[in-house]
Amino acid sequence: MNDRRPLFAVALILLIAIVPGILMKKPAPGPSAAAAVTAAQPQQPGQDSGATGVQAPPSLRAFPGSFDTTLPPEKTVVVRSGLYRYAISTYGARIVSSRFLRYTSMVAGDTTPAGKRDTLELIRSGDALLGTRLLVGNDTVRLDRVAFTASTDSVTVGNAPASVTLSGNAAGHEVSLAYHFMPDDYRITVDGSVSGLGTAGGTLLIGMGGSLRMTEANPADNLRESGIVTKSDKSRLTRFSQLKPMSTTPIEGPFEWVALKSKYFVVGLFAYDSLSVNNITGRIGGVVATVPDTFKTPVRAETAASLTVPAAGTFHWALYVGPMEYDRLKAAGRDFDDVNPYGWAWLRPVIRPLAVMLRALFVWMHHLGLGYGLVIVLFGILMRVVLWPLNSKAYRSMASMQAIQPQITALQTRYKDDPARLQQETLVIYRENKVNPLSGCWPMLIPYPLLVAVYFVLASTIEVRGVPFLWLTDLSRPDPFYIVPLVMAGSMYVLSKIGQMGMPPNPQAKMMMYMMPVMMLVLFARFASGLNLYYAVQNIASLPQQWMIMKERKRIMDAKTGRVVGGTKKTR
Repeated sequence: MNDRRPLFAVALILLIAIVPGILMKKPAPGPSAAAAVTAAQPQQPGQDSGATGVQAPPSLRAFPGSFDTTLPPEKTVVVRSGLYRYAISTYGARIVSSRFLRYTSMVAGDTTPAGKRDTLELIRSGDALLGTRLLVGNDTVRLDRVAFTASTDSVTVGNAPASVTLSGNAAGHEVSLAYHFMPDDYRITVDGSVSGLGTAGGTLLIGMGGSLRMTEANPADNLRESGIVTKSDKSRLTRFSQLKPMSTTPIEGPFEWVALKSKYFVVGLFAYDSLSVNNITGRIGGVVATVPDTFKTPVRAETAASLTVPAAGTFHWALYVGPMEYDRLKAAGRDFDDVNPYGWAWLRPVIRPLAVMLRALFVWMHHLGLGYGLVIVLFGILMRVVLWPLNSKAYRSMASMQAIQPQITALQTRYKDDPARLQQETLVIYRENKVNPLSGCWPMLIPYPLLVAVYFVLASTIEVRGVPFLWLTDLSRPDPFYIVPLVMAGSMYVLSKIGQMGMPPNPQAKMMMYMMPVMMLVLFARFASGLNLYYAVQNIASLPQQWMIMKERKRIMDAKTGRVVGGTKKTR
């Protein structure tokens, strides 16, 4: 997450200053990348494919748009299932379209002829996945410019896996690529072979495109979460905004997987051992990201990953092209679910387990037949009920502390020049009144990790994307009428007002009572409406307990004040 607003929101909620570690950028990788990755510099159409100075044969010339009439016409192999519709071009065996049938585009203008939202297309126009190059010695063979022959024109994936094989000749190398599709999964496995590599083998440079197509109504929010994710011992996100314009950045491996992501969707490449398709061994040598744009803040980068090919010429890889649904990411293995991290890196060990648990609970409640809006409302009430005992304990302790505060203030005045005596007498007051100054803190701190986890679940979980509730058109987007943020801020003010009833006048507390709701309103106004809904429900559900605690606090303070005279001595 690169959004700084949650840091300020959490700081306000906790009433402490949090150092935003999210702003601390990691150093860019060193310039010494693997030779295979560095060789992935883009070539201009029609440029010689090798380093020998020999012009590329007709089958290696650029297309579409080539004037070579000897090339067979381009065909598109369409692969359909209940989840997706892929289109694979026979020119370069590239995936040129990836449309998800259970998701719709949120971009204005992406509509069907009937005016409804169109199904979501993930690949940008003119871009493609798996535009592959083969490095053999000093030569670069452009597989992405080969006219392949497909084994079929269309594939329907029913209850069993289905495949399509594309074969062709590239500069004397016989190439075969078999794409395997699953009936209820977004994973694609690829078995390939290339002849004539020699004992040294070769290196594949697998193109992953420049960036995913814009699919969200808020481009800035989507771009903020877009970038390249690599996984070695742990995952690392390199945002496009961190790259330099008009430059090439090598990211050294080896990696278990490499992914290109947006806020809700991802293209992930997995390397498989050549001897066992089932064993992922982390053989992606590295990644190179080339930014062609002159924008001050880059929004895309042509990305290629390197994969070693043994002398036998066989290779395997797997591709995940789809939504960041946690269960599917988890099933892909090798911590691929971390491609959509919950929490900032420095806070993730605490927040991530809670976020995963909360997301599973939300989905389970939804599967019971509840809409996600109602799930958020019920969960907010449930959490307030669960935390009731902790909050009661904390508030009782705070009330006891407030009742003896005049005694503490008197001691501080009396022994201002004798810290040791002040500490001793203060402990006596705590002991006589059976007050533990820490007992009011830890019960209040326990819910805060949960509070932050809820933020990340509701702000980045795809399940709430596009889900309406009452007048809210999309729980993952801001309230268009700002009603929920206003209710959240207003309920926060009422809670503070009740909390100060019966208390001695305190100018600072009174100022915070007015400032905090206003500041929270400003910060939360553009947050996801589902998140504001949860916090508003939490506040409203807290009102009865706050009122009861106020009454009990008044009783405790009256009782303690009546029993205390003369500073530290009690009267019978």
